[in-house]
Amino acid sequence: MGKVIFEFDSIEEQDDIKSALDGYKWKLAMYDLDQEFRSTTKYGTSHIKHDGSQACEVEDAVAEKYRNMIREILSGYGLILD
Repeated sequence: MGKVIFEFDSIEEQDDIKSALDGYKWKLAMYDLDQEFRSTTKYGTSHIKHDGSQACEVEDAVAEKYRNMIREILSGYGLILD
């Protein structure tokens, strides 16, 4: 297995270090968000009403729109979610 070495020259680059190391966490967070939207589009789970009722057509359409938007933004950065 290969090695990856990150080198940063100063304490001012501390945010860059954290960003480099947290990349996988960001991917997991985006995946979780996508799965929440998926639960609406696939199973009709409402994230607006927390009483166990089904999502309305508008909520379903918004969830689908945001799922597509997430993928378009990630694609623009050369990233994939799956």
